[in-house]
Amino acid sequence: MTILIIEDEELTARKLQRLLLDIEPTAIVVGMTVSVDESVDWLRSNAQPDLIFMDIELADGQSFDIFNHVAITSPVVFTTAYDEYAIKAFKVSSIDYLLKPIKEDDLRRALAKLQALKEVLVSQTGTAGPSGLEASLAGLLQQLRETPLIAPAAPPLISGMNEANQPYRDRFMIKQGQRLFSIEVDEVAYFVTRNKMSFLKTKEGSEWLIDYTLDELSQMLDPRRFFRLNRQIIAELRSVDKVHLYFNGKLKVDMRPVFDEEVVVSREKAGEFKLWLGE
Repeated sequence: MTILIIEDEELTARKLQRLLLDIEPTAIVVGMTVSVDESVDWLRSNAQPDLIFMDIELADGQSFDIFNHVAITSPVVFTTAYDEYAIKAFKVSSIDYLLKPIKEDDLRRALAKLQALKEVLVSQTGTAGPSGLEASLAGLLQQLRETPLIAPAAPPLISGMNEANQPYRDRFMIKQGQRLFSIEVDEVAYFVTRNKMSFLKTKEGSEWLIDYTLDELSQMLDPRRFFRLNRQIIAELRSVDKVHLYFNGKLKVDMRPVFDEEVVVSREKAGEFKLWLGE
């Protein structure tokens, strides 16, 4: 099985690759792309893979934009930290929709779904060869895209969203040399990403590397206490020192401890951020 991974966070892409190879050792990841433009170029220059994993939010737009530039015949599994794209995802070549952080059981289910789909096509059409199966699968996916979404399509979406019912994290394990120790969530000021790595900043000012992306952390943290200010930082409520009006409806935030870069909340998120602060 050949697989293309479209994901703009390298750590997430590598973790997904490891999970895939643990589940399906014969799988071959033929490419990893990080943006809409790079993905379009890759798909135009290479044979379509057996399966594509697509993160929805990419650096230069949403992965749905890829479908506007190139015909995709491969089955797609969407991955995202947000559940609001579920219906839109099933209007394209999607066979599943996984919420981050991706669990091994969910990934196994997605791969099993693809295999079951192939077996059904072989039994119905008798086209077991790669080219015949690919054509049949592409035809079925086209029918799915043209079929209006109705109530029976809801159960897979609901099962993928049950992760939100799990308890929020109350501590994180940190590795320092050969030892491990824990940091309580109560000690955390904010989480930040830089150079494609994630760090935990404590209220006392120490900073530690952690093995989670901000998308994954967004699912682990209590939203009453933590808010994702932008693509770079997730803040704990009491770490917000001051908020200033900024241009074009944006907000500028001073952090405690001081963050070494300007922290800006977009106009689109400003209202939600104010509500979170209790205004």
